[in-house]
Amino acid sequence: MSHANYIHLRVHTAYSLSEGAIKIDELADLCRAECMPAVAMTDRNNLFGALEFSAACRKSGVQPILGCELALRRKSSEKSRRQTRAEEPYWPAFLVQNETGWRNLMALSSIAHLQTPSGETPQIDLDCLAAHSDGLLALSGGPRGPLGALLLQGQDDAAREISARLAEIFPDRFYIELMRHGMNDEARIEAALVDLAYAQGLPLLATNDVYFGPRDKYQAHDALMCIAEGAHIDDQERTRLTPDHCFRPAEDMCELFADLPEAVDNTLTVARRCAFMAPEHAPILPAFPMADGMSEADALRAQAEDGLDRRLERNVYKAEMSGEEREAAAKPYRQRLDFELGVITDMKYPGYFLIVAEFIHWAKSENIPVGPGRGSGAGSVVAWALTITDLDPLRFGLLFERFLNPERVSMPDFDIDFCQERRDRVIEHVCEKYGRERVAQIITFGKLQARAVIRDVGRVMDLPYRQVDRLSKLVPYNPAKPVSLKQAIDSEPQFEVMKKEDAAVPRLLDIALQLEGLYRHASTHAAGVVIGDRPLHELVPLYRDPRSEMPVTQYSMKYVERAGLVKFDFLGLKTLSVLEYACRLLQEGGTVLELDTLPLDDGPTYEMLGHGASMGVFQLESSGMRDVLRGMRPDTFEDIIALVALYRPGPMGNIPKFIACKHGEEEPDYMHDSLVEILRETYGVIVYQEQVMQIAQVLAGYSLGAADLLRRAMGKKIKSEMDAQRETFVNGAVEKGVAKAQASQIFELVARFADYGFNKSHAAAYALVAYQTAYFKANHAVEFMAASMSFELRDTDKLAAFRQELERIGISLLAPDINASGVNFTVELPAQGGSPAIRYALAAIRNVGDGAMRAVVAERQANGPYESVIDFATRLGAGVVNKRQLENLVRAGAFDMLEPSRRKLFEAVEMLLRHAESAERNSDQDSLFGAGPNMGMPEPTLADVADWPPLERLNYEQEAIGFYLSAHPLEAYDTVLKALRVTACAQFLERADEGKTSINVAGVVLNVQERDSNGRRFAFVQLSDPSGSFEVAFFYEAYGDARELLEPGRFLLVRANIRAEGEMIKLTAQSADDLELQAVGRMKGLEIHFCESAPLAPLRSILQRQGAGAGRIVFLVKTPGRGDVEMGLSERYALSPAVRAEIGALDGILAVRDL
Repeated sequence: MSHANYIHLRVHTAYSLSEGAIKIDELADLCRAECMPAVAMTDRNNLFGALEFSAACRKSGVQPILGCELALRRKSSEKSRRQTRAEEPYWPAFLVQNETGWRNLMALSSIAHLQTPSGETPQIDLDCLAAHSDGLLALSGGPRGPLGALLLQGQDDAAREISARLAEIFPDRFYIELMRHGMNDEARIEAALVDLAYAQGLPLLATNDVYFGPRDKYQAHDALMCIAEGAHIDDQERTRLTPDHCFRPAEDMCELFADLPEAVDNTLTVARRCAFMAPEHAPILPAFPMADGMSEADALRAQAEDGLDRRLERNVYKAEMSGEEREAAAKPYRQRLDFELGVITDMKYPGYFLIVAEFIHWAKSENIPVGPGRGSGAGSVVAWALTITDLDPLRFGLLFERFLNPERVSMPDFDIDFCQERRDRVIEHVCEKYGRERVAQIITFGKLQARAVIRDVGRVMDLPYRQVDRLSKLVPYNPAKPVSLKQAIDSEPQFEVMKKEDAAVPRLLDIALQLEGLYRHASTHAAGVVIGDRPLHELVPLYRDPRSEMPVTQYSMKYVERAGLVKFDFLGLKTLSVLEYACRLLQEGGTVLELDTLPLDDGPTYEMLGHGASMGVFQLESSGMRDVLRGMRPDTFEDIIALVALYRPGPMGNIPKFIACKHGEEEPDYMHDSLVEILRETYGVIVYQEQVMQIAQVLAGYSLGAADLLRRAMGKKIKSEMDAQRETFVNGAVEKGVAKAQASQIFELVARFADYGFNKSHAAAYALVAYQTAYFKANHAVEFMAASMSFELRDTDKLAAFRQELERIGISLLAPDINASGVNFTVELPAQGGSPAIRYALAAIRNVGDGAMRAVVAERQANGPYESVIDFATRLGAGVVNKRQLENLVRAGAFDMLEPSRRKLFEAVEMLLRHAESAERNSDQDSLFGAGPNMGMPEPTLADVADWPPLERLNYEQEAIGFYLSAHPLEAYDTVLKALRVTACAQFLERADEGKTSINVAGVVLNVQERDSNGRRFAFVQLSDPSGSFEVAFFYEAYGDARELLEPGRFLLVRANIRAEGEMIKLTAQSADDLELQAVGRMKGLEIHFCESAPLAPLRSILQRQGAGAGRIVFLVKTPGRGDVEMGLSERYALSPAVRAEIGALDGILAVRDL
């Protein structure tokens, strides 16, 4: 079939972020459907998709033409007649002819991003373009290009001048673009462009500025533009394109430019002149700086052998060993080291190991915590000797071949965990050592996902927020495995209901479905760093993330590796930061703890884990994991390794058998006598990939390298590979004396388990971090909990859970105090002795910020405690804390020790800020009236107002802290809760042990997590009562009936089924009611006790505010001479527990009781 007579040379893919709406695969498919033999990609100011585009086109049999629109800086002498466009750059496009052109386009794109001042559109100037023009074709750019923009402004001479200059820079390679989308600007300049082209002998080129695929996607793309601009679809002044900005068929373009056929023919000419695809490379390893005369292999061997000697002394040899015993113990380590060094050298990877070892050594020398390892690298003795990892591979049966297989060449990949707080310092060191031009982070792209795209489209359609919010929340929230919008619509009937209720909803969903999955923004990968053997812009185009000074590759992780760059993962692991801070807190108390020398057989640690008390313990703190811990009762480090490996979808089914065999309730099945040693530590259950490899080695004679290939084949389940491996396995086993039928049966069993087998090296490394955190919690709980909470300052749900855990283990959490709290959570010893407590962190109060709180604490430490709130304002001055920060400090109770009335302070916030400004203004001046910040004038005074009612005070506190700290609002409902026979959270386990199967529970709704199962909705609801927080599952019918009540802040009464699983309680709702309505309905009246001299005006004010109701009021007045005098009011009032608490807080009120 003949090809089309037109080729699209100006196409914006989805990599024109929030502008283009064509995904790469879709573009290739469109070309095939239109019989276009080639297509150009010209994304806005980037080459993000160049390699993906090249690969997709090659696969589809379409010639890729690489290019991009690049912003070209205006000359300062040019005068714009449109003031709004005075500083806008021009937007010509450039296409790659050959390798030289590709290198130049990469350089231009990189220069634009890296050398343009922050805040400006990344751009280049004509001189830069001239220096990098070889191998490129230049397209003039239509109305937004330099020619078109100047012609629109009436600057014909300037247009001719810049056209001649571009023709000089690109001899025989500069094309004048003509565009016909029906836009006024295009029509105004077309004749001038044609005349200019003929006058200067330049070729014309018919282009269509493509932003979306078929014409029927115009409305969706229009919405995308509105999302990018923050505009509404109905706005008249916003940017608009036309339906003709689609991927128009070739015959349409030929017909459109029938009057200028050469402009159409030239699209084919351009395509023929371009013959280059973005290249892929084998891995290009950077060179490690070496001393003269020494090779990388020699340096690695010297460092590894020296490091192994130190490891043996510290970790393997025992004091009582003789010389012969020491040598015998060392022999397997030295043999393994020699084997590994041979493989590493043959694969030419010594430099890689030296680079990783160097930056880890540097980090440790700077006291930056480094993790014990992660991934299969923990199986290398060389890595252990170099202190890249901290686990003895031989002791724990970790295999080098799982990391580097001599029979399958692949890149090594060390993922290194660093302390989250100081990871950037390690990356900075790498930049300094290898050169900033050779080190970069890796780009990543944020997508429009189901929930977000509904919200965005709803916003640009100007639909009511509540309606859009309801729609978005119908999409199940599952970050680990996001649900697509189509899946959500197909499984949730409520979508159909809402579509019938409002005609706008089907349109919203139709647009959202078309936009879902498009790229929205670029950011930086959390861990990936590449190091090159040359300036990186020679290998990949570079980008600058506005939030970082470090260059970023324009290719994402997948494609940067295909371009030949070697990735190093610098991960920030919060747990390392927690452990480092906990060690510091412990050291401040006089105890020094070295994590790498902890005994792995600590009794209290295993006892704590056996009770499932693993809140805050790395990898082991989920509720399901705690259930498994109670069943397993681990008593060895190997048990923890197995647990980390087993607790995942798939292998979780083996946990009951593992536990039953561990506790002697079942006999382990080792399948064959020769496999007992391999499977003994996991009680006959195949848990690890390494076990699969060892089984093949021992039973069927595989080398470990071949066994790794077997493991991979079993994971892929490719029939031809499996059949070949089965034959090899069975034949090898038969040769070693195993019956053929038994060998075949073992192969099938191993293949089934291999699907779920986990990398033991990774499991062991993470088990070590888990053990370290568990040890800390079991032996130094106060320091560990304070450190853990300090790294959750922004997660109030997690802080609330930690607060409940503190109550469970008997550690006090002290309220925030401007004169006692640190920026982070701290350990505080009571003045009168007793147990240490944890003081609430100032920075954990919502919306106050770390920086401001550091200034508050620094001033206090430098000049002593604050004597009053006026002293606080005077000393800090203006600008340190703003109105919102000060209000939240007041709400949280941080000033309670200086002024008990929070309302009095809250209403004085603006006065305090004015005083702070005045104090700062006058702090360095003397006055006629005196010296100092107050200029001799009296200090301002706070207005004398009553404090907030108790429940209002608690609600403000909850808003500022995220949970109730000083008291709980349900305490005011005590009488009602007793009458309703409500069981407190702290009594759940006791009721379950008594055999109760259903109970009444009550609480304030904290959080609602909705879920979906085959189209049926349910929810897990987090509630809080005075004794703690708990979760109730609302399934199907109960959820449907109670859905309107399940809102954060609501007081809920729930009838629930209860069952105990170990020490875990499971609650399932039968029904739910509004607790406030239940309480009001049960309140018959109040008996109010007060002294004869008590002021009654505030009480009268409260009752008048409540108005008429059914509640009686009885006064019991204590008098000096007549004793207690009882009197009743004739009026009846609307009463509630909140009113009772408010009355009880009034001055002079002795007691308030229900009638």
